[in-house]
Amino acid sequence: MASPISSRQYRVLPAGQTVEAWTLTGRGGLVLEAITYGGIVTRLLAPDRDGGAGDVVLGFNDLDSYLGGHPYFGAITGRVAGRISNAAFTLDGHTYQLARNDPPNHLHGGVKGFDKRLWLATPVDREDGAPSLRLSYMSPDGEEGYPGNVQIAVTYTVTDDNVFLIETEAVSDRTTPLSLTHHSYFNLAGESAVSIADHRLEIFAGEFVPVDEYLTLTGRMESTSRHDNDFRVPRRMGEMIGRLFQWHGDLYALPARRGSELRLAARLEDPASGRVMTVSTTEGYLQLYTGSHLNGGGKGKSGAKYAPFAGMCLECEGYPDAANHALRNDTLLRPGQTQRQVTAYAFSVRATNGRPSARNAPGNHQEGTSNS
Repeated sequence: MASPISSRQYRVLPAGQTVEAWTLTGRGGLVLEAITYGGIVTRLLAPDRDGGAGDVVLGFNDLDSYLGGHPYFGAITGRVAGRISNAAFTLDGHTYQLARNDPPNHLHGGVKGFDKRLWLATPVDREDGAPSLRLSYMSPDGEEGYPGNVQIAVTYTVTDDNVFLIETEAVSDRTTPLSLTHHSYFNLAGESAVSIADHRLEIFAGEFVPVDEYLTLTGRMESTSRHDNDFRVPRRMGEMIGRLFQWHGDLYALPARRGSELRLAARLEDPASGRVMTVSTTEGYLQLYTGSHLNGGGKGKSGAKYAPFAGMCLECEGYPDAANHALRNDTLLRPGQTQRQVTAYAFSVRATNGRPSARNAPGNHQEGTSNS
């Protein structure tokens, strides 16, 4: 029997470091491949209603394409995922200037964020035997303008009931903002599908944070009931994208959770394949991104060029804007503290009659993630 976790040499970086590719094969049929460059999830194979496996994340077949620049396909983003207004924040009376890599703002950790760093991979032995991989990185004081030496670990696990589980852990020797996210672009019809227009999305949140013309967060909460971005009932993406500001997608404030339980954040369904993805997290916010800025540049894994809306992101994160004193506290990591977060992408299928299959009922997945 093949091992549920295996590795191979993926490529060699120009500076000579080896990039590894690790494959995690779950007993339920979910298969994940990730590389140590950026912690990028390069493949995620999920069963459809007929039992056929399809790759449901956008990406490339070669390292050169990832090195040549891409919109964070499948990567770990940080130190802070999202935009920091005016590329600066103040802590303890000191102002930290960051790269304006999304003028006038700082985006996803800067010019060389965690998505462009080489991570150390170590297999994890779990009691349940699920394949699990720990990716570690030490971010030195001053990297991309941020204070503190920060030791970070991101663990990927593929469970028996087809959950892609992401657990993060971090400590720092100085107070610093830290808010990671996973940045896969999902297309449940398969990465070669043209669009996510027929996907049905539900987001379990009634408030969001508006943005300005530069997608800078305003720092105030508004009800989705007064706007065209309300996903509290399932909506077809093709009907909703044109209603969203700049066709982009918003940052949703998730309801308070009970104790250490994961809160239900979103549910995405592709009627054609029957695939359903349920997103749960300990994080306080969900960033919807429609893939509006994809421009067809570069060939994807199947040879297709990814045009706008070829994939969408459901990014679980803390409040991104470290410059906002009122809302940033949950993302400040202080000496002596350990920041831990968990996000779960649970995959199931629906039969043509709209009912979940017995072996892949979404309720079973939610039960599994809550106990992780």
